[in-house]
Amino acid sequence: MKFSTREDIEAPIDFVFARVTDFDAFERRALRQGAQVHRQGDGPVDVGTVWDISFHYRERMRNAQATLTTLDAPHELKIDSISDGLTAQTDVALVALSPGRTRVIVGFELRARTLTARLLLQSLKLAKGKLTKRFRARVLDYAEAVEDRYRNPSA
Repeated sequence: MKFSTREDIEAPIDFVFARVTDFDAFERRALRQGAQVHRQGDGPVDVGTVWDISFHYRERMRNAQATLTTLDAPHELKIDSISDGLTAQTDVALVALSPGRTRVIVGFELRARTLTARLLLQSLKLAKGKLTKRFRARVLDYAEAVEDRYRNPSA
C-alpha cells in the first residue's frame, strides 16, 4: 500500500532539509503523542542510525524499529521501519525549484510480512481514500509550518 504527495515550500532547499532532518524535534513530537522513542547510539544521526519505538495502536502496545538508510544532503532521506509483521519505507526527496522555493516529495509504502499484517493492510485498503487525504493534509501542514518558521525564525 503506497501513499505519496508533494508540496512546494517558499524556503531554500538547505533550510527545508535542515527541518526534515531535525530528528530531535520528531522524537520530541512522538513523545508528546504518547510514544516511547529511544535512539540507539550516542553520536550524531547518520546512515545506520536506529530508533526503537513503542506506541499504543488499536488497544495494544506495538513496537517498531526505524533505520535511517539514506541521507543525501540536501536532496533525499529514506527510513525503513519494521513493526509487528509490517515493513514500511518512508522517502523524502527535495528539489530546488528556485533559490527560495523547494518541492518536497514524500512517499510512504507499507508491506505485509505475515498473514495478520495482510489482513490489517486489507482493512486499510478499504479506507485508502480517507487515509490518502489525511496523509496529504499532514504533509501540507508540515510544509506550512516549515514556511512559517522560515518567514518568522523567532516564532
